[in-house]
Amino acid sequence: MVVKVEVFSTDSCPHCPMAVQAALEAERQLDGVEVEIVKIVDQETQKRAMDYQIMAVPTIVINGNVEFIGAPMVDELVETLKTYL
Repeated sequence: MVVKVEVFSTDSCPHCPMAVQAALEAERQLDGVEVEIVKIVDQETQKRAMDYQIMAVPTIVINGNVEFIGAPMVDELVETLKTYL
Protein backbone atom coordinates (compact mmCIF):
# COMPACT_ATOMS: atom_id res chain seq x y z
CA MET A 1 0.00 0.00 0.00
CA VAL A 2 1.32 3.42 -0.96
CA VAL A 3 0.72 6.40 1.31
CA LYS A 4 0.10 9.51 -0.78
CA VAL A 5 1.39 12.81 0.59
CA GLU A 6 0.37 16.05 -1.09
CA VAL A 7 2.19 19.23 -0.07
CA PHE A 8 0.21 22.30 -1.11
CA SER A 9 2.44 25.33 -1.52
CA THR A 10 2.98 28.61 -3.33
CA ASP A 11 6.15 30.24 -4.60
CA SER A 12 5.65 33.30 -2.39
CA CYS A 13 5.26 31.35 0.87
CA PRO A 14 8.30 31.61 3.16
CA HIS A 15 7.39 28.42 5.09
CA CYS A 16 6.60 26.19 2.11
CA PRO A 17 10.20 25.17 1.36
CA MET A 18 10.50 23.75 4.90
CA ALA A 19 7.31 21.70 4.44
CA VAL A 20 8.53 20.41 1.07
CA GLN A 21 11.91 19.44 2.55
CA ALA A 22 10.23 17.66 5.48
CA ALA A 23 8.00 15.68 3.11
CA LEU A 24 10.87 14.72 0.83
CA GLU A 25 13.00 13.64 3.79
CA ALA A 26 10.13 11.56 5.17
CA GLU A 27 9.76 9.95 1.74
CA ARG A 28 13.46 9.04 1.81
CA GLN A 29 13.16 7.55 5.30
CA LEU A 30 10.02 5.47 4.75
CA ASP A 31 9.19 2.83 2.18
CA GLY A 32 5.73 3.12 0.69
CA VAL A 33 5.43 6.91 0.83
CA GLU A 34 4.87 8.93 -2.34
CA VAL A 35 5.14 12.73 -2.18
CA GLU A 36 3.58 15.14 -4.63
CA ILE A 37 4.33 18.86 -4.42
CA VAL A 38 1.21 20.78 -5.47
CA LYS A 39 2.06 24.38 -6.29
CA ILE A 40 -1.10 26.45 -6.31
CA VAL A 41 -0.57 28.37 -9.52
CA ASP A 42 -3.60 27.79 -11.76
CA GLN A 43 -7.30 26.93 -11.71
CA GLU A 44 -6.67 23.19 -11.56
CA THR A 45 -4.44 23.36 -8.48
CA GLN A 46 -6.69 26.00 -6.88
CA LYS A 47 -9.62 23.62 -7.29
CA ARG A 48 -7.65 20.78 -5.69
CA ALA A 49 -6.88 23.04 -2.74
CA MET A 50 -10.53 24.11 -2.49
CA ASP A 51 -11.64 20.46 -2.54
CA TYR A 52 -9.67 19.98 0.70
CA GLN A 53 -10.89 23.36 2.04
CA ILE A 54 -7.28 24.55 2.25
CA MET A 55 -7.11 28.18 3.35
CA ALA A 56 -3.38 28.49 4.12
CA VAL A 57 -0.10 27.13 2.86
CA PRO A 58 1.83 25.03 3.43
CA THR A 59 -0.75 22.33 4.00
CA ILE A 60 0.08 18.63 3.99
CA VAL A 61 -2.59 16.13 3.02
CA ILE A 62 -2.02 12.43 3.66
CA ASN A 63 -4.25 9.91 1.87
CA GLY A 64 -6.90 12.60 1.43
CA ASN A 65 -6.80 13.85 5.03
CA VAL A 66 -5.50 17.31 5.93
CA GLU A 67 -2.88 16.48 8.57
CA PHE A 68 -0.66 19.57 8.84
CA ILE A 69 -1.24 23.26 8.31
CA GLY A 70 2.20 24.80 8.42
CA ALA A 71 5.58 23.14 8.14
CA PRO A 72 5.99 20.14 10.47
CA MET A 73 9.29 18.89 11.80
CA VAL A 74 10.54 15.83 9.89
CA ASP A 75 10.20 13.50 12.89
CA GLU A 76 6.63 14.67 13.51
CA LEU A 77 5.72 13.99 9.87
CA VAL A 78 7.46 10.60 9.91
CA GLU A 79 5.57 9.54 13.04
CA THR A 80 2.25 10.57 11.50
CA LEU A 81 3.08 8.74 8.28
CA LYS A 82 3.91 5.56 10.21
CA THR A 83 0.29 5.45 11.40
CA TYR A 84 -0.76 5.17 7.74
CA LEU A 85 1.69 2.38 6.84
